[in-house]
Amino acid sequence: MASKWLMPQAQSCSPAASTCTATSPAARSILGRLLMNEDRALFPEPFGDFCGCGGGRAAPTTHATGCRYSQMGYTAVFDRRWWGPMPAMRTWRWRTSPTSTPVVSWCWGTTISCCASSPRARASRPSTTMWPAMLKATQCCAIKIVNPGGINAFKFNGRALDLDETGPFYGLTPRRVLNTLQRAVSELGVPHPIHLHGCNLGVPGNVKTTLATIGATEGFPLHLTHIQFHSYGTEGDRHFSSGSAEIAEAVNANPHISVDVGQIMFGQTVTASADLMSQYRNHNIADPKKWIGMDIEMDAACGVVPFNYRDTSFVNALQWAIGLELFLLIEDPWRVYLTTDHPNGGPFTSYPHLIRLLMDKPFRDDHLSRIHKAARAHTRLAEISREYTLEEIAVVTRAAPARTLGLKDRGHLGPGARADVVLYEEQADREAMFAAPRLVMKDGEVVVVNGEVVALTQGRTYAVHPPSDPLMDKRLERWFDEAVGLKASHYKIADGEIRDGQGPEIVELTP
Repeated sequence: MASKWLMPQAQSCSPAASTCTATSPAARSILGRLLMNEDRALFPEPFGDFCGCGGGRAAPTTHATGCRYSQMGYTAVFDRRWWGPMPAMRTWRWRTSPTSTPVVSWCWGTTISCCASSPRARASRPSTTMWPAMLKATQCCAIKIVNPGGINAFKFNGRALDLDETGPFYGLTPRRVLNTLQRAVSELGVPHPIHLHGCNLGVPGNVKTTLATIGATEGFPLHLTHIQFHSYGTEGDRHFSSGSAEIAEAVNANPHISVDVGQIMFGQTVTASADLMSQYRNHNIADPKKWIGMDIEMDAACGVVPFNYRDTSFVNALQWAIGLELFLLIEDPWRVYLTTDHPNGGPFTSYPHLIRLLMDKPFRDDHLSRIHKAARAHTRLAEISREYTLEEIAVVTRAAPARTLGLKDRGHLGPGARADVVLYEEQADREAMFAAPRLVMKDGEVVVVNGEVVALTQGRTYAVHPPSDPLMDKRLERWFDEAVGLKASHYKIADGEIRDGQGPEIVELTP
């Protein structure tokens, strides 16, 4: 009889986590589905008793999202990305997504894109007391910073903002924004560290900024998301090269740093980000030629740009190699999480293919031999003999993200664990193995058999509720009235509004 491989469940993205992580697409796909309406026609959901509606690949519908995650063996996702700081009515709209997304449980990360517009932006040391109110109001379990200060600089016609550059109007540097929020998260006891989308995403030479960011943490834990997009050098006649060895060396030397890779996968996708500065830079290479850029409440922003990654492109091929180099050169699987930064690097449904690339060197070498010839000359991927073990795959997709998020009931099979379990049948073809598990259980109920959904269940929503200051709650309400133009009640989500009254599962704070 073929052997079986049993895994506990705790998938976090990102996407998001990021990631960590199967980053959940529900929030960012709202505009992605609007822009890429042909996606659903090209990839319809097969008819059936449970998952016969919706569809899409790069920007799937919420129902298809839940079905496809569970069909691969994932029962929890973490969405780390939102358009802006999740204020106002958009928060409520996006928080209703889980109700229409079957099976999977959710964690959410509230994203701070601008930061400078906060009530304490100009204070010498911004207070930590506003963040409990924001986390409680938005029912999230982590804080993410997107291009700190960069979105604000873009609105003043800036096109770049490095770590120690002073941003316009507010006079803040990205370093100060990062350190302030790191300190706040640490003091509040939020288990997940700051989740950082750093400066200069996608810019050749940004490896220097990433290394400087790692050195700027002041000893506080930090999670660097989609690190592949921040690992570019400027060597060679094309002035684009891999910085993965330097990044991996820095991560290996700093145990307080964790990353998710954001591996690109060849083919059509749609990129969606709160980093409008980066998306504006890339809109001229959109494929197909259409994009969305928008301001949100004059406080944050988002950009949606479709993109087709090609193995015949020097840049895309080298990006693919850089991501794999990072996976294979970072030594501790507890600090590097499996993601494609869905949908930016590729759809989450490509996870089984990515897992085989990590576990099967001959398979990886075969794909390497087919990419752009010049890109092959700029990567050391062929020299790396490491192959991930089954245990390491269990860590990077489940155990490590669960630990980082503080989810003590996920990512293991010990006492107190949820009965969310996946059973894989051993196959030499790891892609086929991880694409269609033999059995998936959600809270003890069988939901998938041989890769097919046989039951739909309701997941959970996780949140952190640090003790908040009532005076800060009132101050935030006044600020919304004066600066946002909407009542604070428009963005607050009551416990009874989650999961048809189920309410959130509260994640325990760290001492």
